[in-house]
Amino acid sequence: MSQDVSRNKLLWIAGLGWLFDAMDVGMLSFILAALQKEWGLTAEQMGWIGSVNSIGMAVGALVFGLLADRIGRKQVFIITLLLFSIGSGLSAFATTLTVFLILRFFIGMGLGGELPVASTLVSESVPAHERGKVVVLLESFWAGGWLLAALISFFIIPTYGWQMALILGALPALYAIYLRINLPDSQKFIAVKTAERRSVWRNIADVWAKPYAKQTTMLWILWFAVVFSYYGMFLWLPSVMVMKGFSLIKSFEYVLIMTLAQLPGYFSVAWLIERIGRKAVLIIYLVGTALSAYFLGNAESVAMLVTFGALLSFFNLGAWGALYAYTPEQYPTVIRATGAGMAASFGRIGGILGPLLVGYLVAQKVSITMIFAVFCIAIFIGALAVLFLGKETKQQELA
Repeated sequence: MSQDVSRNKLLWIAGLGWLFDAMDVGMLSFILAALQKEWGLTAEQMGWIGSVNSIGMAVGALVFGLLADRIGRKQVFIITLLLFSIGSGLSAFATTLTVFLILRFFIGMGLGGELPVASTLVSESVPAHERGKVVVLLESFWAGGWLLAALISFFIIPTYGWQMALILGALPALYAIYLRINLPDSQKFIAVKTAERRSVWRNIADVWAKPYAKQTTMLWILWFAVVFSYYGMFLWLPSVMVMKGFSLIKSFEYVLIMTLAQLPGYFSVAWLIERIGRKAVLIIYLVGTALSAYFLGNAESVAMLVTFGALLSFFNLGAWGALYAYTPEQYPTVIRATGAGMAASFGRIGGILGPLLVGYLVAQKVSITMIFAVFCIAIFIGALAVLFLGKETKQQELA
């Protein structure tokens, strides 16, 4: 198999899992709006659904990141997708909020574990000159998943209910597991594992050791800012539309348009990241996200909502692509999955707090303008962390 073919095969197999993960997260925002009507949920209860998902993701990113440096990237890849698929299918049959929340935790564990491990595996398997581009293209499958989520939510939920949407989300993920069984593990990991067997505690300590403390600090601030703002804003987007006076069906249409803007966001970053570098791309797209969030919060007309919603999608998801490319490049192979998993896990704390904060502020009658201003400030802090603490890793060979 040629290097080009194997690279493309790896990208598609990893990307399919990424797509189904995104489909689940994307549908959750629509399911939230449907569940609110069916189960009579309060704003705080809706916030908890998103936050429990993120608690699971925080636990999954940490546990499976550590595990990937012990047993290999491929094994963890399969375990996480299996956990996510089974949890998603079972949640379709939940009849109470408690059962739904428990299953969302396990789905979150699968999601949270898979994403940093997938980007680590792809980073280690692609030549330095195109590593950033390929990891961003892997992230672009997320937009495909959101697009499918919006289509399923628009055509399936109003007619067949949210349960059918969850079943549809779980079934294809089983096919991705089948594909992954034949996937080779990272050769870099195999070489390191053969040479040295390290304890989990040593790996954790090394992530914060002097050579890596600066980039670890930068990554943790960056991940927290990005995840806090993303889940706070995007999980609530259909509900925010309803609060601004649009019907549930209309909110699906608007979010579908905004979701389409994610793809050029990814592709522009994939093109730029090997040309102007990781730091410049991250700062530009984070600042673009912050400004879009501010103007979306102040939007009153349909045209303004759709325009700034689309710009928010473009910049925010572009920043995510750069984040996943940048993170594994901060560490050597022996602690790469641990470092990426710990940063993602800390970031997921932001994913817990974001939806909860929105739920609390909405209940306190705080304006949407003020809520989005909070996210705007958080993203600026993330951009400053990259500017002052980040190092450029463009086309550097991984140790």
